[in-house]
Amino acid sequence: MRHKICLMLVITFLCGYTLVIAELKELKSYSLNGSDNIITKTGVEFDSAVSSDGNGSYRINVETPTIIKLFETGDIDIEKAKLIYRADIKTDNVAGSVYLLMWCVFNDKGEYFSRALHDPLTGTTDWKVQQTPFFLQDGENPDNIKLNLVINGKGTVWIDNIKLLKAPIN
Repeated sequence: MRHKICLMLVITFLCGYTLVIAELKELKSYSLNGSDNIITKTGVEFDSAVSSDGNGSYRINVETPTIIKLFETGDIDIEKAKLIYRADIKTDNVAGSVYLLMWCVFNDKGEYFSRALHDPLTGTTDWKVQQTPFFLQDGENPDNIKLNLVINGKGTVWIDNIKLLKAPIN
């Protein structure tokens, strides 16, 4: 009897986990293989030797706090959903904090942001997935989405495997 209950619990968990993964939809992906055109060029170099996905990454060396403007999506048809900005980040000797910053631009309402302050990186770290959500209600459809990286301090940061995902609002 115990085995049947355990088996039922495992099957229930796996079905729920598969459902969550299936509900995530990739809207944009930037593998950073050297051909992507990022907005901020100063202090940013393509690094083919260091990568979370094997295709290279962008290395950013800064001496002062900096916001790196990575990409703008333009108009994406999305509303009544959770928008997720996700990227792999690695740091070396960062004095300060590093986190993702996403701006959603609504031409008729202004700009609103979401940032990953709940999980900033500092010091020296291996690759870590960081993400920040933005909740869009019914009728809220951004005209542009700006994907940025904030480095509040100095040090070296690599960023790779940038994604913009869509998930249902629970």
